[in-house]
Amino acid sequence: MRVKKVLTAIFPVAGLGTRFLPATKSIPKEIMTLVDRPLIQYAIDEARAAGIKEFIFVTSRGKSALEDYFDSAPELESTLKKSGKEDLLEVLKGTNMDSGAIVYIRQNRPLGLGHAVWCARRLIGDEPFAVLLPDDVIAAEKPCLQQMVEAYAETGGNMVAAMEVAPERTSSYGVLNIGEDMGQIVKVKGMVEKPKAGTAPSNLAVIGRYILSPKVMTNLNRMKQGTGGEIQLTDAIADEVADGNVFGYRFCGQRYDCGSKAGFLQATVAFGLSRPDLRDEFSAYLHDMAASQKTA
Repeated sequence: MRVKKVLTAIFPVAGLGTRFLPATKSIPKEIMTLVDRPLIQYAIDEARAAGIKEFIFVTSRGKSALEDYFDSAPELESTLKKSGKEDLLEVLKGTNMDSGAIVYIRQNRPLGLGHAVWCARRLIGDEPFAVLLPDDVIAAEKPCLQQMVEAYAETGGNMVAAMEVAPERTSSYGVLNIGEDMGQIVKVKGMVEKPKAGTAPSNLAVIGRYILSPKVMTNLNRMKQGTGGEIQLTDAIADEVADGNVFGYRFCGQRYDCGSKAGFLQATVAFGLSRPDLRDEFSAYLHDMAASQKTA
């Protein structure tokens, strides 16, 4: 089966980040740094590795720092070049986006993830597209979206990243009702957004990576309100289940929920320890900290 390449990605970044106040009063949550890179940079790098060429940001008021971050900085680049700091100059180049490659669209009302994705409908047309939620940072040898793109080439349709969660935590996620379990890939026969305790059809939860067909945009056009009175992306994807066009993909990697303070701290520790330039000093500090708490 031949499927169209996924070349466009939507990044819903309109949220207020209230769980990180007061920091997010003036700094978009997506610009908060995990070690020395903003959360949004991890998502962009993952998308680039998967072959994404066009980037759509769904933003809101107060997010201008995102636009500035991906713009060129001639004065800074000139200073680094004159100082002979070629390594930092190379790092900085990774934050620049080509003219025309990135588009910013406003979501003027917080009506849910589905509505945020719908805001980009006129730029999608009749092409498949990816959706990446920057709050979900995934450490993986092969980037998660790249794994999904390779699997999607075999299945087509719609694909969501999925992971096993503890049964008592299913009420915090969209959960898959599995029709056929093929190992890495599962065929989906239903999706439930944040099921009540004890009612989840499985413990296979959807996390923030999607490859979707343009038909999902058509479904979102109905503006059907779901859980919490919001327009849920999960509901629009679930409408495609009857045609056998929805698949879950068990990705290889560790996901960190950087939308929560605890998850952000866990990711900071994990990514800090993975860095050769930080590992030894940081590991020794954590060891000493743990030892001092045991004796306290």
